Amino acid sequence: MVLQAGQKSSPHSDQALAELCQTYWYPLYAYVRRQGKTKEDAEDLVQAFFARFLERNYLEGLAVERGKFRAFLPASLKNFLANEWDRSQRQKRGGGVEHLSLNWQDADDRFQLDPPDPASPDRTFDREWAMALLERVVGRLREECVTDGKARLFEQAKGFLMVGQEVIPYAHAAAELGIDEGAVRVAVHRLRKRYRELLRDEIAQTLDDPAQVAEELRSLQVALAG
Repeated sequence: MVLQAGQKSSPHSDQALAELCQTYWYPLYAYVRRQGKTKEDAEDLVQAFFARFLERNYLEGLAVERGKFRAFLPASLKNFLANEWDRSQRQKRGGGVEHLSLNWQDADDRFQLDPPDPASPDRTFDREWAMALLERVVGRLREECVTDGKARLFEQAKGFLMVGQEVIPYAHAAAELGIDEGAVRVAVHRLRKRYRELLRDEIAQTLDDPAQVAEELRSLQVALAG
């Protein structure tokens, strides 16, 4: 997806870039809020940043951040905040520029529910990025299960995707689904395997080098644990 987004000659580049931004905009909002900005200022800053980001081929500089969109996006935001943000020329939402459709109210509600965090804005960004990525992976897995007629299985087993196998209550799940425990074990094993595949694929979508997936996965695990 990053490669497509960076290829301005590609008919899919704008769509790919917009999809990346739609998925990972909240970590930027949280980053700006952790810097002490108000809800309104954070909305204006992030929206103005994306308006500029989508207008220009910012991804031409992706190699500077070793091909990682996770590193490139906040670096671009910092540059924007430091050098290109002029309050007198603030791009208001709905001000005639093609903006992303972002749910600001949900973002503020989510930010308010998060406990006070003494961590740096950068650590906040990495944690929220990891959460956004996992939400996207779970969403893709849900869609696959619904398509395959396994919506009930997914709803019962989604809480088992990131826990140790030894703590999965197979007997309870079997009773809820009305199937035997052995069938549940097989189904959950396949679901967890597919989850890991989608996780690696989603990480790869944010990199320009597939060889970096394992390294990026470790970084995300550190972010979630921190």
